[in-house]
Amino acid sequence: MQRPALPARRRTSLPCPRRLPALAAALATAAAPAFAQAPAGEELEPVVVSASRQQQRLFDTPAGIDAVDVEALRRDRPLASLSELLLTVPGLTVRERHNQAQDLQLSIRGFGSRATFGVRGVRLLVDGIPASMPDGQGQTSTAQLRTAQRVEVLRGPVAQLYGNAAGGVVSVFTADPPAVDAGVRSELSGGIGEDGQRQLGLRTTAGDRSLGAVLGLSADESEGFRPHSEMRRRHLNAKVVAQPASGLKLTGVLNSLNLKAQDPLGLTRAQFDANPDQTTREAGDYDTRKPLEQHQLGLVAEYRPGDRDTLSARLYGGHRLVRQTLSIPPSAAPVTRGAGGVVDLDREYGGAGLQWSRCGVRDSGLPWRLTLGVDIDRQTDERLGYDNNGGTQGTLRRDETNRAGNDDGYAQLEWDASERVTLTGGLRTSRVRLSVADRYIRGVNGDDSGAALHEQTSPVLGVLWRASETLNVYANAGRGFETPTLTEVAYRPDGNAGLNLGLQAARSRQVELGLRGRQGGGLWQAAWFGSRTRQEIVPVDTRNGRSSFQNVDEVERRGVELGWQRPLGGAWQLGLGYTWLDASFGQSFTRSVNGSATTVPAGNRLPGIPEHSLGADLGWRFAPGLAIGAEVRAESRVAVDDRNSDHAAGYAVAHLKLSGQRRLAGQAVQWFVRADNVFDRRYAGSVIVNDGNGRFFEPAPGRRWFAGMTLAL
Repeated sequence: MQRPALPARRRTSLPCPRRLPALAAALATAAAPAFAQAPAGEELEPVVVSASRQQQRLFDTPAGIDAVDVEALRRDRPLASLSELLLTVPGLTVRERHNQAQDLQLSIRGFGSRATFGVRGVRLLVDGIPASMPDGQGQTSTAQLRTAQRVEVLRGPVAQLYGNAAGGVVSVFTADPPAVDAGVRSELSGGIGEDGQRQLGLRTTAGDRSLGAVLGLSADESEGFRPHSEMRRRHLNAKVVAQPASGLKLTGVLNSLNLKAQDPLGLTRAQFDANPDQTTREAGDYDTRKPLEQHQLGLVAEYRPGDRDTLSARLYGGHRLVRQTLSIPPSAAPVTRGAGGVVDLDREYGGAGLQWSRCGVRDSGLPWRLTLGVDIDRQTDERLGYDNNGGTQGTLRRDETNRAGNDDGYAQLEWDASERVTLTGGLRTSRVRLSVADRYIRGVNGDDSGAALHEQTSPVLGVLWRASETLNVYANAGRGFETPTLTEVAYRPDGNAGLNLGLQAARSRQVELGLRGRQGGGLWQAAWFGSRTRQEIVPVDTRNGRSSFQNVDEVERRGVELGWQRPLGGAWQLGLGYTWLDASFGQSFTRSVNGSATTVPAGNRLPGIPEHSLGADLGWRFAPGLAIGAEVRAESRVAVDDRNSDHAAGYAVAHLKLSGQRRLAGQAVQWFVRADNVFDRRYAGSVIVNDGNGRFFEPAPGRRWFAGMTLAL
C-alpha cells in the first residue's frame, strides 16, 4: 500500500518569518508571572532556535536537541543551579560541585569533561549573547534562572556551527514581557533550607509587545554543609523589548552579578572515606575563597522587511572582576614567574554579530532557507598573581595582559529535496588568536610574551527524513575544534614558567544518527553518536599548583541517548533521559605529577565521565492545585584522572517534592517543599579532574530539605 504524501503545510521545520504566531504568543503568555495552567489535554509542542537559528518545532529539528520549559519547573524547585533543570536531558552530564566558588562540571557527549573550573568544550549563550569567552572557557553564573523561560541543549555535529569549543551548546532564554498589557505584575518569592540556605527574589513584568520589560532581582545565601563553604550571591537581570516599527524588534539585556564564596576544596580518598562532610586543612590555612563581580550589557536587533528576509544583529560588552585565593604555597624562588596563590583578574570583554536569513519556495513548491552570519568577540584580561601567605597577599609573581579574540563567518542552508526529505549543509570558518604581554621581567625570568593563531573550517552535512506524521529520522556529520584556553598555554610542557605556544587546538570528527517521535501526547528520542579527536588537550606536567598541557591523538567518544517526555494519562507526567557513553584514549602517553612520570595506557577512560547516567522526573496532580513528585538521578562510577588511578563510586539518589497553589485574599500563592537525597546517600557529586594534590573528591550533601513560596502581587 502506498503511503500518502505529507501535506506541504505540515513542514514547520523551515518556517519563513512570521510563522508560528500562535505558538509564539502562547510562549509569551506563559512567561507572564501567573499560575494559570494549560487546559487539560492541550499540549504546546516546544519551539527551539538553536539548531537552525530560526524558530522551528522541536519535533522537526534535524539534530540532537532538548528544550526545557523553566516555567513548568518553577513550581517545585529553588532554581539555585542550572543542574536542577537538566535532569532528564540525555547526552548531558552535569555534576554538581556543591561549591559556589567553582562552576558546574558540565559536559556534552564527553566534551568539556576535563574542566577543573569553569566550563570548557561547551558553548554557553544567554539571550543570544556568549557566556563563553573567545578562548573557549565560560561560566554558567550569568544566567538568572528565576527570569528564564527555557533552556535549549544542542548536541552533536550541528553544534560545531557555533565555533570554537562547541562540543555542544547550552542556551538560556529570558522570558519576554507579556503580549498584552496587564499593567505591572510582580512575584515575590522566598525560601529556606538546610545549612542556612536562604533565598529572596522579585520578578516584575510590565508593558506589552510594543514596549515591555522583565526585571529579576535575587539574593541567595548559604552556610554550606561543609566548614569553610559560606556563600552570598546577589543577581540582577533585566530585559527590555521594544517594537517601534513594523518588522523591527529591539531587545536590551542588563545583567549584574555579585558573588562571595568560600572554597572548601576537594578531599583526598582517605579524607572522603573518613568523613565526607569535612573540609581539608589547606582551605583554612590559605583561606581559599572567591569574590567576583560581573556586569554586562547587550543589545539585540531583529528586522523583518518582508516575509522572506530576517536581519539580526547583536552588540554586547561586559566587565568581570575576580580575586581568588588558592591553596598554592608561596614560591621559594624570588624572581620566578608563577601561578601565584592569589589571582587578581580584571577582564573586559565584548563583541558583535550580524546574521541574515532568507527563505523561499522553489517552482516545485518546496521551501529552502539560507542563513549567513559573522561573529566577532574579544576579551582582555589584566592578570596579576601573588603569593598566598596564610590567606593574605604576598609577593607579586605574575603581571601580564592576556588577550583572546575570534573572527568567524558561517553559512547554513536547509533545502527540502522532497516532501519527506530535508537536506542541511553548513560551514563555519574561525580564526582565534591568543596573546600574552608579559610585564613580569625580573632577573632570570625573562620576557614570556607571545601569541598563537588557530584557524579552522568546520563543515556540517545532514539529512532529515519524515518517515511518518509521528516519526522523523535524521543523520549528521561534521568537524569541529577546541583551542587551548589562556590558562592552558600559561606554562611550558616541562612545568617551567613560559608560554606553551606549541599547544595545538583539538580537532574532532563527529557523526550521529537519530530518531524523534510523537506518542501519546509526548515526544521520545533516540540517538547514536560517535566522534574521534586528534590533538586532544591533556595535562603533561602538574606541580606546585600549576599544570602544563600537551596534545594526544586517537581519543574516541561514542554512545547512545534515549529521552522520553510525555503524560501518562490523567494527571501523571513523566520525563526520562538515559545516556551510555564510552569515552577513552586510543593511544598511550606520558604525564608527570609532582615530578613522578607515569604512562597513561591506551584504553583508559576519560576522567569525569560516567559510562551510564539516568535522570527521571515523575509528577502527579492528585488534587486541584496540589501535586507530588519524585526525581531520581543515577550515574555509574567515574575516573578521577587520566591514569584512572582511582574512581568516584556510582550512585543513585532520590528527591521527593510536594507543591501547591491557591488564591488567598485575591492573590495567587504557590508553595513547595522538597526533601533531597531522601535515603541519605553519601557520594561524590563531582570530581576535580587530574588534581595535582590528589584532592579529587567533591562530596555531595546528605538528606536535606528546602521550602519555598511565591506570592503574585
